[in-house]
Amino acid sequence: MDLDLALLNDKSAAITDSSSADEKSFYKAWERSNRLRLMFMRMNIANNIKSTIPQTESAREYLKFVEERFRSADKSLAGTLMAELTTMKFDGSCSMQNHIIEMTNIAARLQTLGMKVDDSFLVQFILNSLPPEYGPFQINYNTIKDKWNVSELFSMLTQEESRLKK
Repeated sequence: MDLDLALLNDKSAAITDSSSADEKSFYKAWERSNRLRLMFMRMNIANNIKSTIPQTESAREYLKFVEERFRSADKSLAGTLMAELTTMKFDGSCSMQNHIIEMTNIAARLQTLGMKVDDSFLVQFILNSLPPEYGPFQINYNTIKDKWNVSELFSMLTQEESRLKK
C-alpha cells in the first residue's frame, strides 16, 4: 500500500475496456492513495488553515495550496523572529545562560526559514542585549583583537554574571 502514490505520480487517464490489467491496477491504487492522502491531510491541518484552502479532489493540488499558505506565513514569522532577536534585552529575570540559549534558538529558527544569522552577528546581538552593568565587559570585548564565537561569549558572559552577582 503506497500512500504517496498520488503525491508522486500524476493521475492516469481514465480506464477503459481496452486498458491493461496493470493500468487498471495503477488507477485503482492511485485513486485509493489520493483519497486516503486527502483525508489524512484534512484531518491533520489546523482548522484556521484548512478554511483558507480551496477544496480540491487532488492530494497533490491540496498540498500545493498548503505550501503557498505556509510560504506567506514563513515570511511573516521570519520578520517577527528577526524583530524579536534584534530587540531582546537581558533583564536578569532569567540566567545569562538561558538568555543566550533563547537568542541562539531564535537564530536557529531563522535559519530554518532561510535567513542565516552569521555567528558574528549573533555575538553582536547578544552584546547589544546586555544592560549597562555589563558596560565594562563590552568595552573589554571591543578592545581585544580576537572575535569570539557564541560558545566563547557564552562562557565569558556566564563568568561575568557570576562576578556581578558577588
